Order: sequence, then structure tokens, then C-alpha cells
Amino acid sequence: MNQYLYEGNAAEVEKMTKDALAEGRTPQEILTEGLIAGMAVVGEDFKYNILYVPEVLIAARAMKAGMGVLKPLLAARDDAAIDADRAPVLLMGTVRGDLHDIGKNLVCMMAEGAGFEVHDIGVDQSVEKFMAAADKCKPQIIGMSALLTTTMTYMKTVIDGFEEAGRTDVSFAIGGAPISQMFADEIGADGYGADASAAVELFLKLVGHID
Repeated sequence: MNQYLYEGNAAEVEKMTKDALAEGRTPQEILTEGLIAGMAVVGEDFKYNILYVPEVLIAARAMKAGMGVLKPLLAARDDAAIDADRAPVLLMGTVRGDLHDIGKNLVCMMAEGAGFEVHDIGVDQSVEKFMAAADKCKPQIIGMSALLTTTMTYMKTVIDGFEEAGRTDVSFAIGGAPISQMFADEIGADGYGADASAAVELFLKLVGHID
């Protein structure tokens, strides 16, 4: 399954997911050892320029085919199990005035591949919309992206808005072409991801899954 996922063979990944369930494997095992493990290799090869954006998107689509089979089963587990083994929650959005989302979409797919529960609120999002979405999904991390220098300053508006409301229980990660570590430090973000692979690594650090 790892190999088919790496090659982006969605039909085969979906079939193998169903076969694995029929053999009595648990949805969690298939998710962790099949889909997430396969996507981890894709992420690593993307980081070192062995794979490029189109191949990552094709692999992510194959992962989604397997996820489509597993999602209803994972959601149906009893509440105690979900609490005990809850995936870290990530809220993603492009900030107000910015309509670019290719980078954000890639980060969402790779974060899902790394085991995060991802809530993508799309492009052109105001501080109020980020807050309303955070009320609903209770994220540990909010990821914001911007491609324009004119919209990147709005990231500070969102972070300040959360701080003023006393909502300091969430970490902020930012990224996009004009963004730098220096800008992240300036506006009080918890981290900056230079690309999709670095962003997922940052998310894992922020939730304490890696040092």
C-alpha cells in the first residue's frame, strides 16, 4: 500500500484499504501503517527534491481515496476511544484579501498524511472567521498563509485578535512566499514553515510529537 500510495495509484490504494479491513485489520492500523507511513516517505522525498509538487498532489489524492474508506469507521469509534487517541487538530486558512491557496492546499494534504485532523476554511478569511472556526473545531494549531506582501500584515491582526480575546491556548504557524522567520518573530507567531514539508515538521513539533 505504501508503494501504491507513493506512485499515486488511487484505485489500488482504495482497493487495498478495503481488503485490509476485510482481513480484520483495524482502521487505525491501516491509517497509521498504510496511509500515514506512505505519506511520510512522500514528504521526506519532497523535502529533498526527489519528488515535486505534482507528484505530491497525486500521492495525496491516492491517500484521500484510502481515507474515504476509513473516515466513517474512524468517526464511528466510541467517544472514549476518540478522546484517548485523538488526532491533533489543525485549522488552516489564507488570510483576508488573499485568494491564493495552492501552497495551503498542499500543506493541508501533507498534514492529513502526517495524522492531523485538518479543517481548511479556505481563502480570504477574516479574524472573525478564524475565531468562529476555532470555536467549532478546537484546534491546537492555526496555520495561516499569504502570497502577497499586502496581505501578510493581516496575520498579525489575527494573532492580536486571539490574544486580545484571551485565547492563548492555540499555536500560530505561518507560511507563504513573502513570509520569513523574522516576520514570524515580529508578529508573535509560534513558527514559520518555508515549504509544505517544513510546515508539517513544525506542526509536529508544536504538538510535541517530535523534538
